[in-house]
Amino acid sequence: MAYEHILVETKGAVGVITLNRPRVYNALSMALIAEVGQAITAFERDNTIGCLLIQGSEKVFAAGADIAEMANKEYAELFMSDFPNLPGDGWDALESRRKPMIAAVSGMALGGGCELAMACDFILASETARFGQPEIKLATMPGAGGTQRLTRAIGKAKAMEMCLTGRMMDAAEAERSGLVSRVLSVEELFGEALKTAELIAAQSRPVTLMIREAVDQAYETSLAAGLKFERRAFQSSFAFEDRSEGMQAFVEKRAANFRHR
Repeated sequence: MAYEHILVETKGAVGVITLNRPRVYNALSMALIAEVGQAITAFERDNTIGCLLIQGSEKVFAAGADIAEMANKEYAELFMSDFPNLPGDGWDALESRRKPMIAAVSGMALGGGCELAMACDFILASETARFGQPEIKLATMPGAGGTQRLTRAIGKAKAMEMCLTGRMMDAAEAERSGLVSRVLSVEELFGEALKTAELIAAQSRPVTLMIREAVDQAYETSLAAGLKFERRAFQSSFAFEDRSEGMQAFVEKRAANFRHR
């Protein structure tokens, strides 16, 4: 389908979404978020796709929500529609997807942009990346995970400071704090992000889904419950043809030929 605010392409088994509103620093309008949701849903339904990648430009990932679009909204409207988590939109699709998704962040990822990146499974950042939740400066607060995912990623003290002051965190601090998995040069970022997505997509897809669910359980349950979930998932992996193929290939010192079942 045709998109107005994002670019969508398939690179092998990787589905790539590029935010594309350069004149407003990729501000997350409702239309853009809706298109992100449509693209995610389409990739989720495509059995040839094993991993998703979302990115902006070298200069900016997303500078935040489209404030001009939000300025005149009222409480009743937001409450009744459950904004910004509108049914079927990008936030809803991010929450409900099962396939792994990487965010490649260069330049600013502020407000909703930071929340969008954090909603992915992990973030690869360039040296120019800047993260922040500056909503306090507009007399409002994060509404799409900024107080929740940021706290889980970097701890209460740093998250509280960033949300209460609007301070931005640079790439080096983000890596030290656990917000991003790796920092690369601007020139390396998008190529390495695609390479990483391709590596994930090449693995047994049923197992990648199980691993995603197991890691997420670490944030949702007690350690005892999480360990039990992990153990049962591990045991279940022995029902897959891919598990048998992977171990046999290891024994025979050859590349595995996964059939994703």
